[in-house]
Parts: sequence; structure tokens; C-alpha cells
Amino acid sequence: MPMLTQLRQDHANMARLLHVLQLKYKTLADGDRPNFRLIREVVDYILDYMNGFTVPLERICSDQLAGKAPEAESLSERLTQDYQHLHEQLMRLSQDIDMILMDGVMPMDKFAEDLKSYLGSHRAYLRAEREKLFPLIREHFDEDDLKKLASEMPENAESELARLQEAYPELYTEFRDAPSPLSS
Repeated sequence: MPMLTQLRQDHANMARLLHVLQLKYKTLADGDRPNFRLIREVVDYILDYMNGFTVPLERICSDQLAGKAPEAESLSERLTQDYQHLHEQLMRLSQDIDMILMDGVMPMDKFAEDLKSYLGSHRAYLRAEREKLFPLIREHFDEDDLKKLASEMPENAESELARLQEAYPELYTEFRDAPSPLSS
């Protein structure tokens, strides 16, 4: 099931990006100033990825699952709501980072709490997909369904990591060095 393998790899990649943010949060919580430009790159990348990959993928999965597993409808609705909440949190962080990078007034304790809250929410979202959505896909999708799902995915899904390396070299270095959840 190469499609499920791709989804698991995407999850691992997102977990590594969240790990990079976690390290920046720890720096901030320790009272030091993290590299806010790097945080900006992570936030921009995740926003781009969510808009270009996550939203279309969830729509496709929800549509296909609805016909095969009616019990998946409430899960799809919950994941959609959770995603919207994540997106709102990330947009707030993005605005706060803009303020910080422009030397505006931004209470660091508030920013740290917002970052911590976002990290917890995004990890919970990934866990819900991994523990609830993926098993439904495994149970209800046959090889033809998975091929159809793969064919309907955004064309750039496989090129995202290459884009990360090219567009955000400093972020890519930290991403590459972050532990992979697939290897643990």
C-alpha cells in the first residue's frame, strides 16, 4: 500500500518539523531568544503544506470514506474542525512572528504559550489521523481505491521535501537533523 506509506512518511516529516519548533519553544522557555527567522520559515512551510496538500487530501479521503464507511463522517467532521483550529493558531503565530521580526511589542510569554498550544494541538491532530483515519483507510480501501486516492492527490505532494531543501536551506538542515518518528 504505497499510498499509506506516503501518508505515514508525510506524518513523519510533519513530526520532524514540529520537533524543530519544539526546540525553538524550549529555547524561548529557557529565557533565550530563538531564531525567529527559522520559526518564520517553519510556519510558512507548514501553512503552504497544509493549504497545498493537507486540505485537498482530507477532502478526497472524506469523500471516498463517506461512501464506504458512514461511521467515518463524524471523524471527518472532527478532523476538519481540528484542522481549522490548527490553521487559526498557525495564522496567529504567523502574525506574532511578523510583529517580532519588525521589532514590534510582543510579550514573549504569550508567544511561548501560543507556540506550546499549537504544538500540542498539531500533535493531537496527527495522532487522531494515525490512530483513527489511517485504520479506516486500511480497512475500507482496496488497492484500486488507494490508486484512485494517489491519482487525485496534489501533483506536488512528492516534491515538497525537495522544495523545502531548496527554499529553506537552514530549516532543511534542522529538519534533516531532527529525529524521525519512523525510526523510533
